[in-house]
Amino acid sequence: MAANTRFATGVHAMVLLAAEPDQLQTSEQLASKLDINPVVVRRVFSLLHRAGLLESQKGPRGGSRLARSAKQITLADIYAAVEGGELFHTAEFRGGHSAKVSAALERIFGAAEAAMREELDKTTLNQLAKKAKSRD
Repeated sequence: MAANTRFATGVHAMVLLAAEPDQLQTSEQLASKLDINPVVVRRVFSLLHRAGLLESQKGPRGGSRLARSAKQITLADIYAAVEGGELFHTAEFRGGHSAKVSAALERIFGAAEAAMREELDKTTLNQLAKKAKSRD
């Protein structure tokens, strides 16, 4: 199973936008900085735009920028925009014992997901950008 990189791509791209908040940047520019295909950036940006985290301008001088301050955007906001659904899924197997195991797993998965979202909600894009900059 391939790893999903939408969240990581979204965070990296948003950090780059936060570094130059007044500049419009194109998907090609950001993809070049991230060394990925611009189509990947455009797909993630579509989700971030729909969530109100980015604003975009079309045309030859167009591009995207943060829709609000990096201090007001949390990693949880980005995660919700690009991932949306549940983090864990339980499979439905036949058999009497499976229902009990699935119910127990759902409780565990729910607690784990709540803890992850709570942790992501503690970090703003601005804080992450500062942490990354201090490691240079």
